[in-house]
Amino acid sequence: MTSLPRLDDIRDEYEFLDADDRYRLLIDLGRTLEPMPDPLKTDATLVRGCSASVWVYPTRADTGALHFLADSNAAITKGIIALVLETVQDQAPGAILATDIEGLLAPFDLKNQLSSNRTQGIPNMIALIRETASRYA
Repeated sequence: MTSLPRLDDIRDEYEFLDADDRYRLLIDLGRTLEPMPDPLKTDATLVRGCSASVWVYPTRADTGALHFLADSNAAITKGIIALVLETVQDQAPGAILATDIEGLLAPFDLKNQLSSNRTQGIPNMIALIRETASRYA
């Protein structure tokens, strides 16, 4: 995976941008996601409740850390996925469970910046990440 910038750096840049540039930033973030092989994009990895198709596939490193492959068929949604993953990627299951993902994403004010169609699947994706971490904890 191309290393994602730290969430704080992303937020600092995001705060200074107008709406159109925020969209472009999210699209650029989505491009940094590690490619997800098409065979992993199945009904089993599909996140329910998203207006766009979103797939999330967890892997576990030898260290026990969880690494998520994810993709979407919508560019802005991929950027949202990248933001969510930035909060938990390559962390131990216990650390993921202790992470306030919603709190870390709150400064981006995605619900007011994007349409409800674009943000409706975020809670489901977070729930899937937590469920996965809980299984491995």
